[in-house]
Amino acid sequence: MTADQLANALTNGASGWLVLSIAAILPMLWSFAMIMHFARPYVIRMLQSLTLRFGGDVWWLSYVLIRDALLTIVLAMSVIMLMPNLYIGLGLPLTGPLAVVVLLWALIVKLLRDADDDPAAFRLVSVLLVIASVLYIVPQIYGLEAADQVQWLDQYGLGWIPGALSAASGDPPVVNALAWPILTLSLVLFGLTAAAIFLRFVYRLGRVSVPAPDAGTSEAASSEVRA
Repeated sequence: MTADQLANALTNGASGWLVLSIAAILPMLWSFAMIMHFARPYVIRMLQSLTLRFGGDVWWLSYVLIRDALLTIVLAMSVIMLMPNLYIGLGLPLTGPLAVVVLLWALIVKLLRDADDDPAAFRLVSVLLVIASVLYIVPQIYGLEAADQVQWLDQYGLGWIPGALSAASGDPPVVNALAWPILTLSLVLFGLTAAAIFLRFVYRLGRVSVPAPDAGTSEAASSEVRA
């Protein structure tokens, strides 16, 4: 093996190891993010028991910062699911790209609506987060992580599950028939969602809502006109 071949092997191997490591870490980050999201009632209950206003503000701001930062980190790390060379080439979780899109929708709901004060928005965000976490965690655990347990699963007639939940499996790898349609649909939805949000903010840029005058101001203005 030449030096160039060795360097190429090390580079490709290191990049594959890094991507697979991120894919393996994401279920833990997902679990932590879901715990922080559904811990809101506990945080509010603790907040009501605090007598110091400063302590309450620090408690609430720390919770919101950690919760939203976790969701943002999960979204940023999950974007690798939308890269065809990684998603197909390394056989990442089959429904991972759809999980990225649903997570993006959840964050957009939090961006456009106050999910902490609006119960309907909080329920919508919760449902979207549960769907996104299931779309990622289930194929990651029973697809990628169970790939070396095929012989044990064959005893129960379940040896097909790891291959069915991965974008590609086997040696040489065989691409799942649903991988490309899922990836294409996810890319289209991700692009349309991003474009819609961009156009919305561009359209609303510079638009300042002018508050309506109160009754007293209107009566004063009317009297001045009559005078």
